Amino acid sequence: MSTLNFARTAYARPEAPARTPRSIEYDLLARITQALGNAWQDRKQNFPALAAAISDNTRLWSTLAADVADPGNALPRPLRAQLFYLYQFSEQHGRKVLAGEASVEVLVDINTAVMRGLRGDQGASA
Repeated sequence: MSTLNFARTAYARPEAPARTPRSIEYDLLARITQALGNAWQDRKQNFPALAAAISDNTRLWSTLAADVADPGNALPRPLRAQLFYLYQFSEQHGRKVLAGEASVEVLVDINTAVMRGLRGDQGASA
């Protein structure tokens, strides 16, 4: 399922309780992170699924980067810079994964760390 479809699903369900932007971001990260892990395990049998998962991850990070680059974003400037750097790194690393030069492990780690930050876990860094 693409990032756009995730967003449509999250926003289109009238029976779902009201959700915060943070909870939606968390849900998208969780789904994409799970898809990355699953696709990595099956990469030899289903490379297109890995390519789709990398693409979804890159699109999500691109959206987050655009948000933190907006001058009106209320996050502290250093955090915004760190999140933008994570977008750049994730995009570059995703290309390496697709070229067979790297694994998805670090992408999963990054997404998981950001999810911890969205949950407000102590000691989490983004």
